[in-house]
Amino acid sequence: MTDAAQPLAADAPAPKKGGLLKSSMIYSGLTLVSRFMGFARDLAVSYRMGASLTPAADAYNAALAFPNLFRRFFAEGAFAAAFVPAYAKSLQTDGEEVADILAADAMASLAAATIIITVVCQLAMPWLMMLISPGFAADPAKYKLAVLLTQITMPYLPCMAIVAHLSGVLNARDRFILSAGAPILLNLFTLAFILPQTTAIGAAKSGSVGVIAAGVAQAALLTWGVNKSGAKVHWRLPRLTPEVRALIGKAIPGALAASATQVNIFISGNLASHVAGGRTWLATADRLYQLPLGLVGVAIGVALLPRLSRAVHSGDREDAQSAMDQAITLAMALTLPAAAALVAMPGFLSDGLYTRGQFTAFDASQTAAALFFYGLGTPAFVLQQLYSRAFFARGDTKSPMRFALISVAVNIAFGVVLFHLVGVKGIAAATAIASWLNVGQMAFVLARKGEYGPSGQTWSRLIRTLLASLGMGLLLATASHYRDVIEAPLRAIGLHGRALGAKEVALALTCLAGLAVYPPLLFLFGGVKPAELKAALRRGKA
Repeated sequence: MTDAAQPLAADAPAPKKGGLLKSSMIYSGLTLVSRFMGFARDLAVSYRMGASLTPAADAYNAALAFPNLFRRFFAEGAFAAAFVPAYAKSLQTDGEEVADILAADAMASLAAATIIITVVCQLAMPWLMMLISPGFAADPAKYKLAVLLTQITMPYLPCMAIVAHLSGVLNARDRFILSAGAPILLNLFTLAFILPQTTAIGAAKSGSVGVIAAGVAQAALLTWGVNKSGAKVHWRLPRLTPEVRALIGKAIPGALAASATQVNIFISGNLASHVAGGRTWLATADRLYQLPLGLVGVAIGVALLPRLSRAVHSGDREDAQSAMDQAITLAMALTLPAAAALVAMPGFLSDGLYTRGQFTAFDASQTAAALFFYGLGTPAFVLQQLYSRAFFARGDTKSPMRFALISVAVNIAFGVVLFHLVGVKGIAAATAIASWLNVGQMAFVLARKGEYGPSGQTWSRLIRTLLASLGMGLLLATASHYRDVIEAPLRAIGLHGRALGAKEVALALTCLAGLAVYPPLLFLFGGVKPAELKAALRRGKA
């Protein structure tokens, strides 16, 4: 920065230093609360809006998908790629005052850009909808409803841009509670707006209004949190300082790189719009695999980036290697069993969780078919979050962008072919294939440059974790196959037909059995040793 700013660095307090495990656990714990609230919201949406029987759910999911795509591009992806490392470095080298000026200028520019995008998209939505969901054109009622709902939800974009930016400020200071807890407000508001409605269309309109109310509440919460943290990120008019221009230069390719999964999901929705209920089947399956992605991939990735950035900037290769090894080992220990469950019993999950109200058994079977392939891709979805951080921490956002663009091209090609061959489930398969390709590209280049490759011990742990997960998956697949046997005694005691009926209780018991058997299998195969877990927890509390 400037010479005048240099004395500030000596006086600036060091960022709060927490362990990777502790930071990830904080983020994951609050994300778990948010995901359970999100699950309650999804139950309300599927019950009120259905899937293939009415146009409401497809229109509502399209209305959420479009602003969320831009949110990943211009907010979360961009600042995960560019802002957090730059802000963390500025805190270390220039001091809090200079770093907060950078944060304020960046927030002003981001807010202005997203407001302009929002207004343009709202005005052009009747034409944009033909690109977002071209299949809706065959159903004029669904098309008109989707246009209206997306116009209502678009202001969510600038709200979330502010939230993502302020979350970056807090995360760079190793404060994760509010950024992890903010999504809970979205679930609470949409539940409050949807539940009183009695018609599918009414629920879709009211839920869209709830999204905007939640966005305003989230922005207000993060603004308060940043002020409480001691950061002075004040509102100001946008100005393209050299620092902001440098951020934009890194943020654009970084946003594309970090958003590969979301772009692929968006393309999937575009294809699925040609089938009644297709968008909703994919969105419902998406919610289930997003649980491990949010709890593990995003949580560990958010906690990893500041630590990895500090290690890279200080030249500590050993700590950088250790951070990545620890992140991947921990992430896969939590992700592989989740993926095994999704692959082993997709029908049991989708039927037990969603078949009720407007959501039919046919909708559940179609959701299950997509969920199986999303389960195969779940480890890749998580690894993308971690491997991309290894590039971002080194200031390289262009390499992941190239890999992401290749991944998107592959997803489009496979998606179109498989959709015409096997239907909506082919779209999910294409997304999984593209995500694994993206991970492979990043892993290969990092290893070739000598910047990162999993250690021998890490490879050993991953193989052992995979074996434990396969063992648990076999148990769950067997339970799914014999679900009628499990449900029979539950129906006999009078649970059939109730809100919490035989199938729901049987599913809960099966999941609990999987949770009970996985840790012993993990210890048995040596994926994690009890002594190491205790040591990690002690470090997390330090």
